[in-house]
Amino acid sequence: MINFIPIFPLGIVVYPGEKLNLHIFEERYKQLVNQCYTEKKPFGIPAVLNDKVSEMGTLVTITEIVKVYEDGRMDIRTQGQNIFRILEIIKIVPDKLYSGAIVNYPANSETRNILLTKRVIASLRGLHKLLNVTKDFKKPDEELLSYDIAHHAGLSLEEEYELLGLLHESQRLEYLKRHLKKILPIITGAENLKEKIQMNGHFKELSGFDL
Repeated sequence: MINFIPIFPLGIVVYPGEKLNLHIFEERYKQLVNQCYTEKKPFGIPAVLNDKVSEMGTLVTITEIVKVYEDGRMDIRTQGQNIFRILEIIKIVPDKLYSGAIVNYPANSETRNILLTKRVIASLRGLHKLLNVTKDFKKPDEELLSYDIAHHAGLSLEEEYELLGLLHESQRLEYLKRHLKKILPIITGAENLKEKIQMNGHFKELSGFDL
């Protein structure tokens, strides 16, 4: 399917299913939000990388306007829906302050690989333990998708965008598995170094080496 959507380019990557809170302060996006909320229509958030609007993005719906300030600024809640690919950006939309895009929606498989999912989640929890981070994903592990955990795996913005472009769940999980396999030894080494530094000057209880 190909259609036109309003777009709100941002320097973030949004994933399907993700809940995102936004503070709206620019006039063009106040207009966009008011129109989309009134007409119950979604808008697109394409990622901005290196000062350029990227090809891929995620369609989001406004689930709630939490607060409207006296000057028209708004706090809103949104939720990611499906991934789109920009075919053409429409910079000037008649009678609108915001821009739009002609997009299509590539097929995107979310079929779970249970064993691979378990391995990735185990590695992720290992990372969080090393970093002394506690994260509640609000779902049982067996229901988690790559999209639910990607923001919590220490990916850069560019890496998060690369994952957005992978259109099969197994591909996304493999991407996260490789990433975690790469960074876990680095974090472990840093923690060991920190312990050595902290131990400096302490009384050490060490066994002597038998000659």
